[in-house]
Amino acid sequence: MRGLICGPKLAACWVMLSTWGVIMLSMLGIFFTTHSAVLIEDVPVTDEDIHQDTNPQRIYDLYNKVGYNCFIAAAVYVVFGALSCCQMRLNKQKEYLVQ
Repeated sequence: MRGLICGPKLAACWVMLSTWGVIMLSMLGIFFTTHSAVLIEDVPVTDEDIHQDTNPQRIYDLYNKVGYNCFIAAAVYVVFGALSCCQMRLNKQKEYLVQ
């Protein structure tokens, strides 16, 4: 069968992992773009950034940058999940073929 890369169990595992990755990274992206204070440890902020300015715009820009990176990673997981679904479909078609 042309285009078949993996078996049905591995494809199902990839679909599950992709689904979890999309959910997790989308939620992280939302929380980062809303500037959640709990996630400050995950933002690449130095002590100079915190104490140098009284304007928090630089830190907010870093939050947004990390949030956009999370959304990009979630999009990669969507593509990977779509490819895994195609593999599952190809495996189903292979079951019905007479050889």
